[in-house]
Amino acid sequence: MTAPTSGRPAVSSPIAERRPERLVQHGHARTDDYFWLNRRGDPTVIRYLEAENAYAERMLAPISGLKKRLFAEMKARMPADESSPPYRHGNYFYYQRYEAGKEYPVYCRRPGSLDADEQVLLDVNALAKGHEYFSLRGFTVAPDHRKAAFGVDTRGRRFYTLRFVDLDEGELLSEEIADVSCNFEWANDSRTLLYVRQDRDTQRDYQVLRHVLGGGIDALIHQEDDETNWLFVERSLSGEYLFLVSMSTLSTEVRYLLADRPEESPSLFLPREREHEYFVIDGADRFFILSNDGAENFKIMQAPLDDTSKSAWTEVVGHRLEVLIDGMEVFEHYVVMSTVERGLDQIEVLDRMSGERYRLEFDEPAYTVYPDDNYEYRSCVLRYTYESMTTPQSTYDVDLRTREHALIKREEVRGGFDPENYASERIFVTARDGASVPVSLVYRLGLGEDGRRPLLLYGYGAYGISMEPGFDANRISLLDRGFVYAIAHVRGGAEMGRGWYLDGRQLNKLNTFHDFIDVARHLIDTGVTSPRHCYASGGSAGGLLIGAVLNMAPELFRGATTHVPFVDVVTTMLDETIPLTTAEWDEWGNPAEQEAYEYMLSYSPYDNVVRQAYPHLLVTTGLNDSLVQYWEPAKWVAKLRRLKADDNLLLLDTDMRAGHTGKTGRYRSLEDIALRYAFLLMLEGVTS
Repeated sequence: MTAPTSGRPAVSSPIAERRPERLVQHGHARTDDYFWLNRRGDPTVIRYLEAENAYAERMLAPISGLKKRLFAEMKARMPADESSPPYRHGNYFYYQRYEAGKEYPVYCRRPGSLDADEQVLLDVNALAKGHEYFSLRGFTVAPDHRKAAFGVDTRGRRFYTLRFVDLDEGELLSEEIADVSCNFEWANDSRTLLYVRQDRDTQRDYQVLRHVLGGGIDALIHQEDDETNWLFVERSLSGEYLFLVSMSTLSTEVRYLLADRPEESPSLFLPREREHEYFVIDGADRFFILSNDGAENFKIMQAPLDDTSKSAWTEVVGHRLEVLIDGMEVFEHYVVMSTVERGLDQIEVLDRMSGERYRLEFDEPAYTVYPDDNYEYRSCVLRYTYESMTTPQSTYDVDLRTREHALIKREEVRGGFDPENYASERIFVTARDGASVPVSLVYRLGLGEDGRRPLLLYGYGAYGISMEPGFDANRISLLDRGFVYAIAHVRGGAEMGRGWYLDGRQLNKLNTFHDFIDVARHLIDTGVTSPRHCYASGGSAGGLLIGAVLNMAPELFRGATTHVPFVDVVTTMLDETIPLTTAEWDEWGNPAEQEAYEYMLSYSPYDNVVRQAYPHLLVTTGLNDSLVQYWEPAKWVAKLRRLKADDNLLLLDTDMRAGHTGKTGRYRSLEDIALRYAFLLMLEGVTS
């Protein structure tokens, strides 16, 4: 099949009808021809987006059958009836299960034993009935196990309504808390809930309030007035404390209160300091602190309960140059650390009594592992999840005394999947400045290695978030059709330690894009693929990566897909009224400062579109996206249409009912993946 080609704009009149906006900053004047697209709800804007959707549908009509086949085979890999591994919490075993043909989970538990009768706590399918978009987050059981709370969003704007369910009766309570975040925690009385409220305009999480079931007006406990910080609450595993964490990109400040006394005012643990990030968990008899004070990759300290000043801290685990401590969980007898070394996850265990420390061993070249569903403070058994690019998600319990592992459940993949048919590799690519960039690859064996294999290169590179080499059953649809899938672990993530992140933010951001380009060139030069068969993909901040790379090195790629791409960096970072802006100045830079402004302007994808040939491009977004506003990809596509010097496909698909994460539901979410995969396969001439 020959890929359809067209550089013609999907619509002509709306662009011509609108007057350009002239933007001036630091003496620089920019003309934004498509600034008018930010008028959410304007009938002209809606018609424009709908016209783009119609154009994309028309251009992709020849592969509608392929898209349906991809959807069908992805769905067929899922067990019709599926349940999560039960975990112990109190005297119950909790789990979720899916019923055949239904989109949403059913929350369940069994009292005392896995052999006990099932108790259905909440059927999300019943709640979601009649909603095109339905997201349920944060289902959390109260300490007395007689009620639970959860958040519901039916628009995709990430404003949730908190609801409550009586677990004994299986009935929803009439009480609700509207227009808040889905971050909340129970106090020990099982009547009091601490929850977080966002600013209505910027959606910054800035207030923690106290709600008492059946009580009066909710009380404000703490408000964060610094617009670069956001708040969240968490409950310690011991159940002794509730923590209120004020966090910016490079600093934190923690307050705490006893979970038995939620009516009291929280105490300040340690005043915030610039570039000091610390996180606190109690171990019943002391506090444990994860801190980067003089320790770029973090260290673990401890402090007595009655003196949290820094002078009272003593070291538990020291700083290591090659090992990032990414998180910790504190049990009665153990501290479990999630660490990262040379781009791979590790789990380290510290015996609180003896001080002995050991690491769990894993032998695949690329994998991800993390503690998961641990609710019992006095347990000596750690629940963790392990997966690789060839091993489906697997849940294990490890006895921390004997170090014996037990596989509890491995994700079932139907359709004849055999991990022996696939291979995973971990390589390092030398970037232009000498940095060694990790790359994870997976492919099906026996499909050739002569440079003609299509390759999809994925990247993100922001916020210190590491892109884990995990398993994705949907990806099999690409691998079985000859694709190699690769993840470029570029700077801006934390795969190689905290310094890896710092080298990819603010005035070092170009490293992120250069790493991705250098990885692509290496894969081409070594014959893994070729420019005719090389594709790029990224979403959100990863969409920024792809947008910048396509401006800098379009000749390396045949095509690309971006989902909710953050591509209008300068204009967005200048607008303090939209979500995320003020809290992200530490990530990208504050354009009120001339150096930061000029640096961002040098790479912002929208601002650097030029008259040159671009690869085939599919851009997807959601009208209700509150994190990356729909108008960023819409403006980017409009400008590309005007300037690009080729006839390659340029398609914008806007989901008029969804937000940042696309469609909801177990099956409906597959439609977004099938669309992107069908686009890539079409460019390779694959029809089935």
